[in-house]
Amino acid sequence: MSLLEIRNLTLEVARTHSVIVNDVSLRVEPGEIVAIVGESGSGKTQVARAVMDLTHKAIRRRAGESLFKGRDIFALPDREKRKIRGSEIGMVFQEPMTSLNPSLTIGRQLLEGLELHRKMSQEERLAKVATMLRRVGIQDVAHAMRAYPHEFSGGMRQRIMLASVMLLEPALLIADEPTTALDAVVQRDVMELMVELTRSANTAVLLISHDLPMVAHYADRILVMRSGELVEQGPARDILARPQHDYTRKLLAAIPWRGPARAVDRTTTPVIAVEGLVVDYGGQQRLFRRSQPKRALKGVDIAVQPNEVVAVVGGSGSGKTTLGNVIAGLVPATSGRLLYDGKPVIRGAPGYAEWRTNSQMVFQDPYSSLDPRMKIAALVAEPLRHEPGLSRPQKRDRVAAILDEVGLGTAFLDRFPHELSGGQRQRVAIARALIRNPRFLIADEPVSALDVTVRAQVLDLFAQLQKRHGFSCLFISHDLGVVEQVADRVIVMQHGEIVEQGSRDEVFDRPQHAYTRKLLSAIPALVLASGGGIEMRTRDVGGH
Repeated sequence: MSLLEIRNLTLEVARTHSVIVNDVSLRVEPGEIVAIVGESGSGKTQVARAVMDLTHKAIRRRAGESLFKGRDIFALPDREKRKIRGSEIGMVFQEPMTSLNPSLTIGRQLLEGLELHRKMSQEERLAKVATMLRRVGIQDVAHAMRAYPHEFSGGMRQRIMLASVMLLEPALLIADEPTTALDAVVQRDVMELMVELTRSANTAVLLISHDLPMVAHYADRILVMRSGELVEQGPARDILARPQHDYTRKLLAAIPWRGPARAVDRTTTPVIAVEGLVVDYGGQQRLFRRSQPKRALKGVDIAVQPNEVVAVVGGSGSGKTTLGNVIAGLVPATSGRLLYDGKPVIRGAPGYAEWRTNSQMVFQDPYSSLDPRMKIAALVAEPLRHEPGLSRPQKRDRVAAILDEVGLGTAFLDRFPHELSGGQRQRVAIARALIRNPRFLIADEPVSALDVTVRAQVLDLFAQLQKRHGFSCLFISHDLGVVEQVADRVIVMQHGEIVEQGSRDEVFDRPQHAYTRKLLSAIPALVLASGGGIEMRTRDVGGH
């Protein structure tokens, strides 16, 4: 008997009767890791939530069974369902900050499950929590127990979520996009930790993701979903190397690949340069004391040539976003110089306005960077407020032209941001940044919030626009696969310092610094396989 068996599951929107999951059947054996992959909207998360009968009240089950250890969860009374949730089936959500209670300490939240589902003394509970926190890499247990979720990084919060779920040693763990917002090294560490914890407890895993190479590395079987239907399933290596369905091949084709290196003239004056850049953040005021100030950038020097794409990579807290914010004028520098066309940028001095109009930014989350009260036409036209001599019809023509360039067209002029998909919103953000033909663009994680096929479309669009307009770009990302596709030169940052920089091929093929090698070892090397698939190989990062 399978640990979990879903039979002919069909879900619909209650109000419209639109089917969002259509006749899906799957099984998970004890100790097995099964991954469900697909784009946003494919129905994979709805299937995962249906396992524990946790679908939203606006979604109705039309048909199907969820058999856990032979019992149909849908047919159980609520009291029995609550006994299973957490105790026998645990779930790790995509964003730990929203699934951890910000008003409760970590210790209070970890103890909660044990108090509800396990009969043991408080001393035994505390000892079990302390042991688990150490297993997930938290050494100062006493401090962690008193701390709140906001005091930890995204990777550490995800480790704490894993700890809270695995404390109860469930028979099945459902992990819904557990590593999407994490950098490469933290992503690998979290996945390795999850595998270690589940293997030691013989816990089965239902892994939800759109990252095919990652799940192929860890999963025993892969199920591919599209538009609510299961289109292909099989052993992970077979799915990756010999995909049978066109949609699976489309997902694999959207994986970033390295193209030929471009020639960049390095004898000209850089468009943007920073020299000896230092940024200090003041300590936060607590109830009775102020925390220590933090030095986010420690004497950084960079230069970006005309028509060059320079990627800045590093883990969370490395200072890469602070660097972009300083260049964009959003964060003041403590010391150091910013130069535009070889001339210092000084607020109020001649040339300052020219730098501000020629340096534009595309943010990570387009939904939060676009005013939800404004229509697309007004949002994209905003940078033209300081363009002299443009009439209203001329501005609208410029907006229509740039929207055509980014693949949207005039049909989107009178829509609001909430009426667009994530990929369409990011296209609007790019259009707004480029409408004045700036010489320099800062792209801060511009595709990290997008699924794999939309990401590929936006990256192709970015390459076309960069070739057409010739702007220079500082491309900030933790996704090394994306960097390998778009960058001419790569800068590696750690703890506010540049530890390595060079051409893309030099950094990826001959890394010199130990941290660079650690970053690269966290992602697989992908090669094309016969049959339209890919093969994963261990990346040779050297040891010198």
